[in-house]
Amino acid sequence: MRIGVLGTGVVGQTLGTRLVQAGQQVMLGSRTRDNEKAAGWARAAGAAHGTFAEAAAFAEAVLNCTSGMKSLEALEAAGEGNLEGKILVDVANPLDFSHGMPPTLAICNTDSLGETIQRRFPGAHVVKTLNTMNAGVMVEPARVPGRHNVFLSGNDSAAKAEVARWLREWLGWPAEAILDLGDITTARGTEMLLPVWLRLMFALGTPEFNFHIAGAPAEPR
Repeated sequence: MRIGVLGTGVVGQTLGTRLVQAGQQVMLGSRTRDNEKAAGWARAAGAAHGTFAEAAAFAEAVLNCTSGMKSLEALEAAGEGNLEGKILVDVANPLDFSHGMPPTLAICNTDSLGETIQRRFPGAHVVKTLNTMNAGVMVEPARVPGRHNVFLSGNDSAAKAEVARWLREWLGWPAEAILDLGDITTARGTEMLLPVWLRLMFALGTPEFNFHIAGAPAEPR
């Protein structure tokens, strides 16, 4: 499958590498075609790189791995027509670092980045997932011992089912770990976990942890 990964940071490169290893065709997208980080990653991974628009046009599905404060700008550059009818997996969080650490949420309570993206690109099937853990755990859930969970939010049930399959088959998530929270408004909850996640990271001294929901059903909903 052709996957466009928007964003050249740790999350984009980590997910892109794992998808290549899983046999998918990946293009890493950035603002400019000559982005050195993207070019270096593409050489090492045996994949492609290009602009946001080129990656989105190439793709059958798109992953938004950009900084949450810049996600709308990046998706605008990708082009609404290039996102139309496609699954758009939103991994970003609206973290505002302008006042230092720890960051605050630029969008919260009555809205979310996931909802904002879905409103702006109504023809895309936005699925929010993987935004409540670090990149290493996203692609290798066994790094965290025991049971723990990954969440899905989105309006399109078929799109969520497809993303759940990718989580299982490409990233190694057990079916019972995947919790469908409901429509895209439920992304408010998972994005608002980030202040807790950041403080846990500082307290634990490591990002290698995740949330486990005790009492979660044994089978995905």
